[in-house]
Amino acid sequence: MPTRHAPKPAPPPQMAPADVAELFRRLRRLNPHPTTELVYTTPFELLIAVILSAQATDVGVNKATRKLFARANTAAAMLELGEAGLKRHINTIGLYNAKASHIIATCRALVERHGGAVPRTRAELEALPGVGRKTANVVLNTAFGQATIAVDTHIFRVANRTGLAPGATVREVEDRLLQVVPARFRKDAHHWLILHGRYVCKARKPDCPHCVIRDLCAYPHKTPAS
Repeated sequence: MPTRHAPKPAPPPQMAPADVAELFRRLRRLNPHPTTELVYTTPFELLIAVILSAQATDVGVNKATRKLFARANTAAAMLELGEAGLKRHINTIGLYNAKASHIIATCRALVERHGGAVPRTRAELEALPGVGRKTANVVLNTAFGQATIAVDTHIFRVANRTGLAPGATVREVEDRLLQVVPARFRKDAHHWLILHGRYVCKARKPDCPHCVIRDLCAYPHKTPAS
């Protein structure tokens, strides 16, 4: 007898365009100039911090990079530090062995192919060791002001839970966000959504009573006021 599987829950309905615009108006009102919580001063520092942030907290990355960047904040200086020296600075961060290997390989590629500078195109960024689409999107958006949206777990959850941009995969959500987010909000959308997911629309217990977009949200299991 064939095994029966429970049907997958239906995705929330797609948010209406007028509600999408209102959602971002409210998030902009709360935070007119959003930015990353990673601490950096140059595109190179941002690139390294984003690589380190995979499966790690921004707080933990900032604690490590504070001393690391004081010692080495260019590709050439990082190569001089070497993989063993780099590991000593980042050994409090998850997956630090693999990240150290990727960072040293990336620094070598930056020096050999780009004169030590961080490239400004997606193709060149994604050709660097350890740099995937999400990392490239963060660098393009935050360092170079391009209207990209890097979908992490927070943004994936917010986009699906609210009905803003439902999708089964990270790429589906990214593509849909780029379709539905009005152009005037697109450059800052990444930061608004990640901060909303990190501090309000949390995974285990969303803070619905204090959410400024709760009336626009399609989530059927909103947390009641205590």
